[in-house]
Amino acid sequence: MVTKKTRKLQNDVMDSAHKIWLAGLGALAVGQEEGTKLFKNLVEKGQDFENAGKEQVEKAKGTVAGVKTVAESYWETFERTLDEKVTAVVHRLGVPTKDEIETLTKKVEDLTSSIDKLRKAEGPARKAPAAKSAK
Repeated sequence: MVTKKTRKLQNDVMDSAHKIWLAGLGALAVGQEEGTKLFKNLVEKGQDFENAGKEQVEKAKGTVAGVKTVAESYWETFERTLDEKVTAVVHRLGVPTKDEIETLTKKVEDLTSSIDKLRKAEGPARKAPAAKSAK
């Protein structure tokens, strides 16, 4: 009887040890399976987060481009207004503009050229008047 009890106890211990071993293998399998699922889930969440971040960056770029366009437009208007005001003040002071000076310079050059042509046409026929001597 002791042998039967001992054998039964041995079988129970072996059976319990085997169940513990199987439970450990089961835990490992579940851990691997759940770990893989968790990893895939984390990758998906990371991709979603990255895509949302990219969208926000693109929206910000669009906003910055819009603000830049508006700022450039205001700056051009400011420059044009400033140029007009400065030109008006310069005219009130009687200071000629660059274009006016260039036009006047061209007229003087044309006039000088015409005078030179007239002088050449008169040539030697024209003599300088005799100087009067003072007595």
